[in-house]
Amino acid sequence: MSTRRPWAKPLVPVYAAVLAAKEALRRMGGLPTRKLAWPVVSVGSLSAGGAGKTPVVIALATILRDAGWSVDVLSRGYGREGRGVERVVAGPGKQVPRVARNDNQNSKSNDSSNGTSKGERTGDGGGKDFSAARFGDEPVLIARRTDVPVWVGADRFIAGELAEKEAAKDARGLHLLDDGFQHRQLARAFDVVLVTAEDLNDRLLPEGNLRERFIALQRADAVVVRAEEVEGVSKQVWPLVREGAQIWTVQRKLRFPAPLFVFGAGLRPVAFCAIARPEGFASMLTEAGCGIVETVAFRDHHAYTMADIDRVIEVAKGMKATGFVSTEKDAVKLTAAMRERLEAFGLLMIVALEAEFVDGQAVLRAIEARL
Repeated sequence: MSTRRPWAKPLVPVYAAVLAAKEALRRMGGLPTRKLAWPVVSVGSLSAGGAGKTPVVIALATILRDAGWSVDVLSRGYGREGRGVERVVAGPGKQVPRVARNDNQNSKSNDSSNGTSKGERTGDGGGKDFSAARFGDEPVLIARRTDVPVWVGADRFIAGELAEKEAAKDARGLHLLDDGFQHRQLARAFDVVLVTAEDLNDRLLPEGNLRERFIALQRADAVVVRAEEVEGVSKQVWPLVREGAQIWTVQRKLRFPAPLFVFGAGLRPVAFCAIARPEGFASMLTEAGCGIVETVAFRDHHAYTMADIDRVIEVAKGMKATGFVSTEKDAVKLTAAMRERLEAFGLLMIVALEAEFVDGQAVLRAIEARL
């Protein structure tokens, strides 16, 4: 469900006027664009959050890496406490999703199913060098999932230069610009834009969550649409895109640490997350057969405190839950102490929200044709 702020409706014309002024200034050359030595593929959206960019960035990075490209990801690192431009130190904890139980539970799962042993910590663990607070939750997640360099900083051009200097001289290099559709200060060879069914009924900021109107899709080289929404979204998007643009379809899925049946018929977890569209996560869990009894939602990119964890546990007690389920994006922000407190109550499942292109080879061909 999109967030509407009716009180902000009078400000929409002001926001729209600023967009129009910037566009006019850009056309007159007043907003220069800088170009890196390597080509840039931007992944972005019209909405301010919740379109599912991070799983798509991970999927694209994997496809391009496996095709022999020296890929890196350039990200702003939204909400990070660090300053300047730096490379993400992802640290340990790439074995997600994971599951942990307290010692009082009868485990029916195979603890080695996700490559970890019982009691082994995965994720951030609170270490300074591995901190999601320092780099941002999504950059840390991307680095762990892809094994490609991820650079964070407000100046993505400098980040790209540093990435190029660090790479091998003979590298066939390519930058993925995370959340880059509106970051037009950086030249790009290919623009990928995600559109969801929810976006179709949304409104411009600050009343709604749209950063730009749909006419902006004329800049897109490819529009990414969810498989379950492809018919309705494609019908409305296709007339807006320029000639030669493509529509790519992705399948969204949850990856659990083990098949749900191994956890027993009495599975009753509380879901908690700090993502833009928590209701979507809850729906996917329900559709997958994970019998969640309640969802505790925090604002997107929220940095968890021990008080937050206590709140989640209190909800679980009140609902007579058997444990918890959360996303890997949230997991990178859980310290060892937070995990221990959750696991002392019951099962802790960390699941991956993944995106898989229906035709990954077609995606690769389209991008490479422009590079």
